[in-house]
Order: sequence, then C-alpha cells, then structure tokens
Amino acid sequence: MAEYELKISEDQAVVLFEFFERFGDKGRLYFVHPAEYIALMKISAQIDKTTTAMFKKNYAEILFEARERISEGFESDFPKLEPE
Repeated sequence: MAEYELKISEDQAVVLFEFFERFGDKGRLYFVHPAEYIALMKISAQIDKTTTAMFKKNYAEILFEARERISEGFESDFPKLEPE
C-alpha cells in the first residue's frame, strides 16, 4: 500500500485541532469559521494530487477495502453513521 505525506501550516494545524476537538466533544461535525472549511479543502486538494484510485473502474471495491482495513479492530464509540 502506498504512503503519502500531506503538509499543513501551523495555522491550519491549530484550526483543525480545534475543529476535531469540538467534534470529539460534541459528537458531530460542523463549521464555526470559514477557516475550518478552507483548511479541509486544502488537504482535499493535496489528496486529489496523490492518488488516481477514484478514477479506476473498481473504485467501489477499492473504497470498500480501504474502509475495512482502516476500521479493522476499532473498538471506540463513533458518531451515528449516515447511509450513502
């Protein structure tokens, strides 16, 4: 499996830290400042440049398997899942 490095600024790290802390405390994701959305979109843009998996014919299978690998053995509480 390939590995990628993403780079974020100190400001983005601080903003995202607060965003994820709020998520951990409240159990839901929501924005309180545009900087949170912008920081996530900057990470998303980096991801778009690293992989072509989303363009493959078997993307649904790739996504399913990736989700399974990542969640394997996870035993903590997590928020309610929404159907796709």
